[in-house]
Parts: sequence; structure tokens; C-alpha cells
Amino acid sequence: MEELSSCSVLIVDDTEANVDILIHALGDTYDVSVAMNGHEALEAVSENRPDIILLDIIMPEMDGYEVCRKLKSDPSTADVPVVFLTALTEIENKAKGFELGAVDYITKPFEISEIKMRVKTHLFVALSARRLKRQNEILEIKVQERTRELSRVQEATIESLAALAEYRDPETGGHIKRTQHYMKVLATALKMHPNFRDVLDETTIHYFFLSAPLHDIGKVGIRDRILLKPDRLTSDEMTEMKKHPLLGRNTISVAEQKLPGNSFLRYAREIAHCHHERWDGKGYPRGLSGTDIPVSARLMSLVDVYDALISRRVYKTPFTHGDAVQIIQKGSGTMFDPDIVDAFSEVQEEFRAIALKFADFDDERAALSISLPL
Repeated sequence: MEELSSCSVLIVDDTEANVDILIHALGDTYDVSVAMNGHEALEAVSENRPDIILLDIIMPEMDGYEVCRKLKSDPSTADVPVVFLTALTEIENKAKGFELGAVDYITKPFEISEIKMRVKTHLFVALSARRLKRQNEILEIKVQERTRELSRVQEATIESLAALAEYRDPETGGHIKRTQHYMKVLATALKMHPNFRDVLDETTIHYFFLSAPLHDIGKVGIRDRILLKPDRLTSDEMTEMKKHPLLGRNTISVAEQKLPGNSFLRYAREIAHCHHERWDGKGYPRGLSGTDIPVSARLMSLVDVYDALISRRVYKTPFTHGDAVQIIQKGSGTMFDPDIVDAFSEVQEEFRAIALKFADFDDERAALSISLPL
């Protein structure tokens, strides 16, 4: 009971005889202080928060009910247990006190043994609740630390896998970073759109951002002579290249089976599998159309094409930003979801800024800088 003996008790009563009885009953066990009216009580609590308050109801100027109401409306004192002291025995009086947040009643005239046991019981409950709250706070901190650690591991894993794909296809060094940031900008622009607000929240957008670098992870399974060919691909070679969405899906599905219910892996699989589908159903590998294509993949489709257009390849020079925007706008309703194209048109300058920041080559920078607004 060492913790109980260190507790403080505030007695609030305007009758000295009652105060004397309570001090006699509790003074040897607890740190007892006294307030003779409601105003003194509130001032005392603000200076030194007690562990329990014994509060008289009938007092001049401010009665106990009003004091209790003020205490419970203040977050800093709301959890201090209040025990009413009163000669009132009517049920409605007790009910009013409990409605205001009191934990108990001690009726006058006082019974010393009753006072001691009731105060001891409520202090024990209050200390137990305080201890549990501290334990929960410590547990929450540990959970948050563990979550951050898992997030860091997850992001490191993504970066490692994305880097693996990048090493296989060195021409696209900045492609991964650019498409990741395009994805976040575009998804954020659509967050409040009626057709997307049920899907796009901050957590989902973050998952899209994390997942975007894995969109071409399936290229790891494409033979070097095709993946690294310095010319345009033949029809047969293109057929093999078009297998990379399935290879990407299969790769991520293996991890997904080990971690069922992981939303991040679900989005990564959708993006890897469906980012070459088209709004009109003429894409691959499944020929999905319209809203049958996952939102994550519809977004990835546009950002992937934009980046391919503004990037240099061995078989083409980079398009200007303006030309890339026009090509994408012309693909509205055929290649791309029209709502996503509209959002892209609104944030196109943010795309250009990202492309400039992570540009691979000087000629890409030059193309992107054409017609920059003054």
C-alpha cells in the first residue's frame, strides 16, 4: 500500500467541523489539503492536482455540482475521482452527481471507517487505471516504433527489388523515382473526386507511392538479348516482352502468400500485373477495360506512358513536356481513364517539375525546359 500512502486528498467543505472529522480520518494516511469553497477548490486543483477530491454539495456561491462540472470539463482534471459529501439522500440528487461524473457519495453524518474504506477503494481504482493507462501508452509507443521499423524494412525491400529491375535495364535509371512521385501527385489530385474518394485516402496513396517502383519488376525475367536490345523489338520479341506483367504478378504473389492481407503487396501486384491495360480494353495481358482495371493500375498506366514519352531511348529522342501532355490527352477514353487524364491536365506542371528533378540526361532536361512558364 506504499503507493496509496503517497496519494493526495483534497477536502472541499465550508463547515470546519466536517473538515476536522475528515482530516482526523485521513490525515495520518494521506497528504490532505483543504478548500473552504468552490473557488478555492478550483484554484487548489490548478496548482496541485490531487489524487481524489471529497466535495461538499451545498456551499455558497458555487455548489459542489458546479465545481464537479468544471473539473470534468477540463481534460487535465477530468479523470480525478470526485466523491460527494452531502446530507442529501434523495435519489435525484445522487443521480445528478453521477451524471456529472462523480464516482461515489459519502453521506453526513460521517462514519470514520466508511470514509477510510471508500477513499482507499477509489484511490486503488484510480491508481490501477493510471497504471494501466501508462502501460497502454508504453505499449502504443512500442507498437509505433515497431510499425516504423517494419515500414523502413518494407521500403528498403522495395528499393532493393526496384534497384534490381533498374540494373537489368540501365536506360531507365530515374524512371523508378519519377513514376513514384508522379503517382503520388496524380492520386492526391483525385482524392476528392466522386469516382475515387472511396478508394483514395492518405494510407492508400502512400501504398501506391511505395508500390509504384515495382511496376516493372517482371522485366527481371526477360532475357537480356531482348531487354537490352539497342533497337526496336521484333514482333516475337515484343510478345516475350509483354510477359513481364505476368512475371511481375507471379513474383509479388509469392510474397503475398506469405503475408496474406497485406494491402501494400496487393497494390504492388495490381500495378505490376495491369499497368499495360487500356481503358478501351485493347491492352495486355488480360484485355481489361474501364473500371475493371484497378485504380492503382489505371494511374500507373498514365504515369508510365508520360515518363516513356519524355525520356530518351536508344530508338527515340525525348518528347517535349507539351507534346507528351497532348498525346496523353488524345488518349483520353481510349488508352486512359478520362477522369485521370483530366486530373493529369490539372497537375501537369508538377509532373514536369518531377521529371526535371530526376532527369537522366541533359537532352531530357532540355526537352522538358521548352516553353517553361515565366
